[in-house]
Amino acid sequence: MIDYLIIGSGLAGISFAEVALKNNKTILVLDDESQNSSRIAGGLYNPVILKRFSEVWKAEEQLVIMNDFYHHIENKLNKKFNFKLPILRKFFSIEEQNNWFAASDKVNLAPFLATKLISKKFQGIDSPHDYGEVLHTGYVDTALLLDSYKHYLQLNNLLLQEFFDSSCIELLDIGIQYKKIKARHIIFAEGFGLHKNPFFNYLPLDGTKGELFVIKAPELKLDVIVNTSVFILPLGDDLFKVGATYNWKDKTDVPTEEGKQELIDRIKEILMCDFEIVKHFAGVRPTVKDRRPLIGTHHDHQSLHILNGLGTRGVMLGPAMAKALFESIENNVSLDPEIDIRRFHKKYQKNVIYDPL
Repeated sequence: MIDYLIIGSGLAGISFAEVALKNNKTILVLDDESQNSSRIAGGLYNPVILKRFSEVWKAEEQLVIMNDFYHHIENKLNKKFNFKLPILRKFFSIEEQNNWFAASDKVNLAPFLATKLISKKFQGIDSPHDYGEVLHTGYVDTALLLDSYKHYLQLNNLLLQEFFDSSCIELLDIGIQYKKIKARHIIFAEGFGLHKNPFFNYLPLDGTKGELFVIKAPELKLDVIVNTSVFILPLGDDLFKVGATYNWKDKTDVPTEEGKQELIDRIKEILMCDFEIVKHFAGVRPTVKDRRPLIGTHHDHQSLHILNGLGTRGVMLGPAMAKALFESIENNVSLDPEIDIRRFHKKYQKNVIYDPL
């Protein structure tokens, strides 16, 4: 019997896999490649919500855990995934500058917002009102990370690539059995696939579709990430990742003409140079209405657990949430009520069967 069967190999799944392995637990990851949001993600990490100039929930704590986590995996796999890069918020008016300075005076935001404006001119972008610099930012190459980690799992016979059939789960007195696999615990890290999960599908996972481009813009000379209504992330060789859209109705991972035109219009608001669309991606982010992850253990079955709802900030949230869930399972450390799935039990109690004992 293994310790953990992990369903899903996106950011949530590999985060938990690595936490378990670091703690000398035995694992098997099952992946059917039905979800792609982690792979196509922008991969940015940023402690500030720039639209509202507010702090990301527990940003400082997440950054510490995140940096240690990716540093460990980089050393383990001998590859570079985590790239420290400034994020500059382009200002469109003096009023936006003033809002920035007001935000930087707040105690919780002061460590993350530089008070000196960046007046550097980047070829291809008009910036008469300069930029504000967000500190402790960068991006993770999520596609390279996932491919490299899955290769590592394959080499160590820790990856099973096949369709996951939840009807094959048998609940045992201790643990579960899935086909021929016995495990003490099963971790569901399925992203938007949660809706097909009979044990946790009562949870309010919305799903938000996002579309992104990779563009080629030889005249754009940019060595930082610029964030306005979209982000522009330099990839090298005149290539840039640009995103993203937010669609709360369409739950498919198919790129659309509407999303394409929206991105084109936003890019033209920022760039003063020509660009060519090289790739067009789409995926459904696992988002939750209260903007908090879905972490915890099934109300009736102590071997069933969920790690989901990382939304648009999976790069930052994944390592911290995996650590929290592992500590909850192995050491009985209470989960923060803001992420614990029990916060929804009262509202959705008709779908939750409680043990009368």
